[in-house]
Formats: sequence, structure tokens, C-alpha cells
Amino acid sequence: MPHGPLSLPARLCLLAWDAARPAAGRTVPWPGLVRAGALVELAQRGLLTDVDGIATPVDLDARAGDPVLDGLLELVRESCPHSWRTWVTLRARVTSDAVREQLVAEGCLRAEKRRVLGVFPSVEYTLERATVVAALREETRQVLRGPLPAGISARDAAVALLAAVADLFAESTPGHRTRDLTERAGAATPGLGRIVREVAAAVTAGRSPDPAAARG
Repeated sequence: MPHGPLSLPARLCLLAWDAARPAAGRTVPWPGLVRAGALVELAQRGLLTDVDGIATPVDLDARAGDPVLDGLLELVRESCPHSWRTWVTLRARVTSDAVREQLVAEGCLRAEKRRVLGVFPSVEYTLERATVVAALREETRQVLRGPLPAGISARDAAVALLAAVADLFAESTPGHRTRDLTERAGAATPGLGRIVREVAAAVTAGRSPDPAAARG
């Protein structure tokens, strides 16, 4: 996919935003999905690991070099221990709001100041690079429907898997494809597969039957 600079949570935010249109301009589509992407990317980078089912920082001083991921890493460090499934939803809006602002800074979203009822200040966000999102969506759909690319990266596999379990596409994804993607997304290090499965299960449990309703 030609979207290397975009983090895993940023890609999922854009995919979900696109799926939720036309109502998606006012908020971030289901924050839990964006948080799930951030958790998986931190685990893939070796910055979070699994210790008896608990999301655990590997190094108290390590950084991802991405403000969104570093913000979540700091939150995990400063909080009581929690399972992966809990972290998918716990204060998830902190991460999703940070991703949204990052996408504004990178020109993928546009922020427009408005006034509700002509009095109360508000900000509305809309897609700015629709062609980039359309390409990302089509490429993700191809990963889910077509032959699985032999050289697919762990990040691309995770994007497709989480998009599928969040039901961002109209068609259901075959079970064998989700299993293949789970294996690819978690193949880098021992224990990563379990993390991917736990996070994906939390997304499945929390998804809305209507993509437009997944915004809150």
C-alpha cells in the first residue's frame, strides 16, 4: 500500500470515517477501533508486550517517535494494569482525538470552525484527501477479497483484519482470510498473535451493526 507515512490507527480512522459518511464529519468513528490499531502497532514495534494477558510496556524510556503512539504508551505506563480488551475501550477517545488532530496536521482532514445555533463554537472535520482514502479502501478490500499478497506486511495485515472485524465493508470476510491475516499480523514475534487476537475480539464485541452509528 502506498500509505507508508500513515500509522495503523490513522489508516483505520480514515477507513472508518469513509464508511460512516455522510455523518462522519462531526466526530471520530468509533474510538475503540482507532485505539485497537494503536495497541497493535505498539505491540508490532515491540513497545508493548503481553504479560499474563496484561498490556505491559517493554521499556519505561522507549518511544515510538509518533505523538499518538507515544501518548498511548505513556497512558499505559501511568495507569493500573489492564488487559488488551480493556484498553481497546478505556479512555479510547484520547487516542482517537489525537489521531484526528494528526490527520488534520498532515492534510488528510480539514477542520472548519462553526457555531451551533449561531452561538456555541464548534469544529467540524471533513475528509480533505478523498482520493487517498478511496485508494486505501480499495486496497484493503482487495486484501480481504482477492488473493492474499505473498509479501503483505504485518501492518497492512492488521489494517485489513481490524477493518474486517469492525465490519467496515458491506460484505462478510471469509473465516479463513481473517485467520490468515491474524497470523500475518502477529507473526513478527512470539506472543504477538495472542495480542492481535485479543484486540480483534474486543473490536468484534464492540462494533455497531450500522457503520454510521460507530462514531461515538
